[in-house]
This record gives sequence, structure tokens and C-alpha cells, in this order.
Amino acid sequence: MIDKALRESKDAFFASLVRGPVRSIHPTAITVLAAVVGLAAAVAAWQSASWVAVGLWLANRVLDGLDGAIARASGKQSDLGAYLDIVLDYVVYAALPIGLALADGATAALVALALLLASFYVNSASWMYLAAVLEKRRAGAAARGEATSVTMPSGLIEGAETILFYTLFLLFPGAIVFLFGLMAVLTLVTAGQRVVWAVRNV
Repeated sequence: MIDKALRESKDAFFASLVRGPVRSIHPTAITVLAAVVGLAAAVAAWQSASWVAVGLWLANRVLDGLDGAIARASGKQSDLGAYLDIVLDYVVYAALPIGLALADGATAALVALALLLASFYVNSASWMYLAAVLEKRRAGAAARGEATSVTMPSGLIEGAETILFYTLFLLFPGAIVFLFGLMAVLTLVTAGQRVVWAVRNV
């Protein structure tokens, strides 16, 4: 919801980190490192090490932004790099709530987990195919002046909101049934927004 408003300041922040030897690191190496750190956060969540999990999760987010900044600064942008970035992001997005639900172990937590992951499944279909259609019509990321490889149509739950929700999951594991449910509902609303947009514009 607020990703576009934050993009300029976010890009400036990550560009400021790409200095000296950092620029020489291959962006795909950073992408893989981000995934490893994210999975470590999921393991920490499973072991109920909340503060460790939060630290690793936030490190994952920083690394996830850094790979793109390095790619742009060094001229190493590639379709494969962008593809691996989104696939590994989704691995982490799935692993963290799974770790939390396994740590909780209650039926309610597992049901809430299923609802959350189902909402991600529907939402992914709502934006990925729409993004492909927009790229096909030359109305995608390049046409919109976006730095990303593929456009992501706007919605209620985007990157910033995901970071916020996941941080809350990790800080308040006793509230994951409510928080998983709330994010699932808002994610489904987001998918609905994109379907409505597609009906009107595609």
C-alpha cells in the first residue's frame, strides 16, 4: 500500500550501502545469503528464540534490498537474478510462519497457518499473471518507470506491510492466530483489488 511512497527513500538508502568492495559482490550471492539468513530466522522462530528471529528476519530484508542495489550499481541485473530473488523470497515468506506455527503446536495455530498460506497462494496468482499480461502489453515495469524487473500492481498488502506483519508475528508469537488471520484477510482483499483492477483495465 505504501511501497511506491517509500521507494525513492528506500532506493537512496540501499544505494548508499553500495560502496567500495560491496559493489564487487555478485548480487546473486547476496540473494542466496538473504535466503539462508531468512531460513535461519524460521529455525529460530521454531525454537522460540524470538529476538534472534527478529534480528535475522530484518537482516534478511536488508540483504533482499541490497542485492538489487548492487545489481543496478554494477550493471549485473539479469532476468535470472530477479527470478531467483522472488522464488527465494517466497521460500522465506512460507518458512517463517511455518516455524512459528510448529513452535506453537496448537490446532488453532495450524489452521491459521493454512489460511495464511492459502491467501498467499491466491494473492500470488492475482499479481503474477497480471504482471505477465502487463509485460506482454508493454505496460509493465519499464513502461511505468519502475526499477524492478517485473511490475507488481498496487494493493493493500505489499512489501512494507509484509515486513511489519512478520515482525509482529515474531515479536508476539502468542498472538499468531489473530495476526495470521488478520494478514490472511487483508491479503485476500489485496487479491480482490487486483482482480477488480484487471476486470476494468485488461
